[in-house]
Amino acid sequence: MNGTFASGALTLQRYLSLGPARGAARPAVLLCHGFPIGPQDARHSASSFPELIDRIANELGWSGMTFTFRGCGNSDGDFSMQGWIEDTRAAIDHLVAETQPTQVWLLGTNTGASVALCVAADDPRVSGCALLGPRADFDDWAEHPRRLLEHSREIGAVRTPAFPTQFDEWSRELRRFRPSEAARRFAPRPLLLMHGDEDELVPESDSR
Repeated sequence: MNGTFASGALTLQRYLSLGPARGAARPAVLLCHGFPIGPQDARHSASSFPELIDRIANELGWSGMTFTFRGCGNSDGDFSMQGWIEDTRAAIDHLVAETQPTQVWLLGTNTGASVALCVAADDPRVSGCALLGPRADFDDWAEHPRRLLEHSREIGAVRTPAFPTQFDEWSRELRRFRPSEAARRFAPRPLLLMHGDEDELVPESDSR
């Protein structure tokens, strides 16, 4: 079912599926989408994920939720790394409040996978992660932050003309969160990394 939740002052869109066993205690999964490739992708981020969430709920009997980060889909706000971290934390809070799960697992693709791992490493409620094509770091973005900002504007992930008000801080956030270090902190909880050897967005070596 479609709905919303709050991430700070922003309203984010989400899709929640409880499956056939409503009211029963069970695990829950949160699915985090990646960074948009182009304008069409930004507008329709995670548009195919509700179908996957329904399959997880109906076939595995888990609760499932996906959402769109700030700057994507119909969610409020503009892209920032700190913002996406906060969105993921808020999404976990919302999922737990709505479903009272026995466990929480995070799934993610690309940047969403990396953000999920950074959050999970410091959240004991997360039992495990399964990540597709995660980044080991965001150093390539951090080396050219103005290029990233311009790209984010072009694809619609940054919509507010005056955003960010503090560009230097927005840039520093790109080095603040390091998924490769988060993976070490996440241990010994289960972590599955899947990476195609022909991935054109994130090198396969990032998952090693």
